Amino acid sequence: MQDEVLKKYLPSQAVMPIFELIKCNGVYLKIVNQRQTKHGDYRRLPSGEHIITINNSLNKYRFLITLVHEVAHLVAFQKFGRLIKPHGKEWKYTFQNLMLPFIRPEIFPSTILPLIARHFKNPTASSDTDAALSIALQQYDDTKDENCFVYQLERGTKFRLPNGQIFKKGYRKIKRYECLEIATGRMYLFQPNAKVEALS
Repeated sequence: MQDEVLKKYLPSQAVMPIFELIKCNGVYLKIVNQRQTKHGDYRRLPSGEHIITINNSLNKYRFLITLVHEVAHLVAFQKFGRLIKPHGKEWKYTFQNLMLPFIRPEIFPSTILPLIARHFKNPTASSDTDAALSIALQQYDDTKDENCFVYQLERGTKFRLPNGQIFKKGYRKIKRYECLEIATGRMYLFQPNAKVEALS
């Protein structure tokens, strides 16, 4: 992966450190079309080759976090063995250490830097589960869509998911919202930063 290609997807100050990280870990990086269920993934092939795929639709800050997240899987497996939990303490420790050089104002905007710093005190399996960070990162997305966040909807508003399920927003329960699925009458919990299509 040429550093010239990485310039399209990363903050400029992160390009060379990421290029070195990819090179020294023998990563084959593939930038792929957007997938609904994940931002990126890491696989080790039977040949021993390390492949990381990242969605091409991510903004440069989420791209950076996702790429380091996936490299952390590779490094943690090599250092601690393949029997560790994918997002266990060994991975968290590795992810924190790999991200630390990037958590600075030359790379992340001042609006999200404190949220990044707080998140990496105890990183989660997905930055999407950190609602405050996820919402802040989405402000930098290039693609403007008609969807909105669950937290922006009035209580009682109906909304649709990409799979066609329709829900009605209910009360907030600690960090998440109770929402009623119209077809089944079952109650589900939604993160505040879930992207949905509001229905009139």
